[in-house]
Amino acid sequence: MACRISELVLDCRDPEALARFWCEVLDFVVLGREEDDIEIGPREGFGGPQPTLVLSRSDDPRTGKLPLHIDVNATDRDQDAELERLLKLGARPADVGQTGEESWHVLTDPEGNEFCLLRSRIDPA
Repeated sequence: MACRISELVLDCRDPEALARFWCEVLDFVVLGREEDDIEIGPREGFGGPQPTLVLSRSDDPRTGKLPLHIDVNATDRDQDAELERLLKLGARPADVGQTGEESWHVLTDPEGNEFCLLRSRIDPA
């Protein structure tokens, strides 16, 4: 038997703001709140094929690039249209040393956490 990733935890200064951002990006909903943490995930809830995202309040200063980042794919539009949507939601382009020839876009969320928008469109299910 093997394990499966069920939750990803992201330390942040403002869980409410990041919950709003990531809910819009991923079409997630708030699943629960515990102390200063907010868990967001698919409308079906915890335990499905997609991991949930726990936004955990932390005042610890972030130093440097995250060792782990999230990759996202559009589900209902092409990459250019999705990039435009993400930028309107508050994502910002990031330079992590890419050459400009990549098939993905490197972005940051409103707190500066890197994530990538990949080229291919995937099934939303």
